[in-house]
Amino acid sequence: MDTHTAMQTYARVVELGSFAAAADKMGQARSVVTRQIAYLEEKYGVRLLNRTTRKLSMTDAGRAFYAVSYTHLRAHET
Repeated sequence: MDTHTAMQTYARVVELGSFAAAADKMGQARSVVTRQIAYLEEKYGVRLLNRTTRKLSMTDAGRAFYAVSYTHLRAHET
């Protein structure tokens, strides 16, 4: 899986506040978004998001990862 794409997906989930909204905005299936976030969590060995049926929130590691992702993505914009 492409880490850069997964980072873009993570940033979109955080900015929109849900997996479903991010999937809809990106034109992807929700399962794709879920797999990309799971990939990042597995790759880096940390939970990035706390998920409940009603709420999504970033963990401390998730906040730090978002800051790094945001900087990386802005540096690689075309």
